[in-house]
Amino acid sequence: MPLEATMVIIDNSEYMRNGDYVPSRFDAQADAVNTIVQTKIDSNPENTVGVMTMAHKGPEVLVTHSKELGQVIKGLHTASLNMGGYIDIPTAINIAQLALKHRENKNLRQRIIVFVGSPLQGAAGDEREMVKLARKLKKNNVAMDLIVFGDGIEEGESSVLKAFIENVSSADNSHLVSVPPGSHLSDMIISSPVLAEDRGIPPGAVAAAGPSTTSGTGDFEFGVDPNLDPELAMALRMSMEEERARQAAEEQARQANTTASQTTPSRDGATGGTQQAPATSEGRDVDMEGDDEEDLDEEEAIARAIEMSMKQDQEEHKK
Repeated sequence: MPLEATMVIIDNSEYMRNGDYVPSRFDAQADAVNTIVQTKIDSNPENTVGVMTMAHKGPEVLVTHSKELGQVIKGLHTASLNMGGYIDIPTAINIAQLALKHRENKNLRQRIIVFVGSPLQGAAGDEREMVKLARKLKKNNVAMDLIVFGDGIEEGESSVLKAFIENVSSADNSHLVSVPPGSHLSDMIISSPVLAEDRGIPPGAVAAAGPSTTSGTGDFEFGVDPNLDPELAMALRMSMEEERARQAAEEQARQANTTASQTTPSRDGATGGTQQAPATSEGRDVDMEGDDEEDLDEEEAIARAIEMSMKQDQEEHKK
């Protein structure tokens, strides 16, 4: 397991109030930070983690070189009360590097993890300046991980953050993880290269979209390698099966309602333009095809849809 001192830089700008990540960008980020800190501390008892912000009135260190998750949670709470302004990535990284330089245990490798959920502004949007900073970090043996989400995701072929990671990376020790809206931030980070080594996964075993960057969705179904995290992959598959079953049940109910409306006689005895069959001697309408489907309740329909879906998956695996 890696022996590291890590500084986590969080985004506490006004953009963190957005709700495109449940329940909000900031809360999703806070949950991801807790996951990272807990994983780092559990992987090696000597590891330390610090947390700082980079917006509001300016970059601010909240926790330095701690082994206690409680201190990190307290720092995140403080950050949640001070949201606003715009992020200053270069200044925050320089402060984080200075904090790492004064770590007590010099045997700990240095790493900075930055969450970016806001648009790049100022020097952060200048590729030349960012590459210059990257080379300085590489010279000082500082590894970097950038986790971009929301407005931090760059569009188009030109990517300042990608160029930054390419220039700071040494032996593939730095990564750029992009998490699209609607995704679970913590789950995507767990299945990315960022925490792979801390979880005992050999370098390179996690799918990546390039030598030092990875997409939140990856190359696997649901964005998770089932060989690395089978429980999460199974949970996501079950959730997908339930959603398919629900949609199938709704479609079945809709078709049943349509059939029922078509067989309901009008005042002149017509059913959708077609003369209805004569009633039986007991005064009841003749049973129409599809009535059995209408009598199925929603739970039975869902169970049937799940069974059909599972059979299809089994047949595909046999092929």
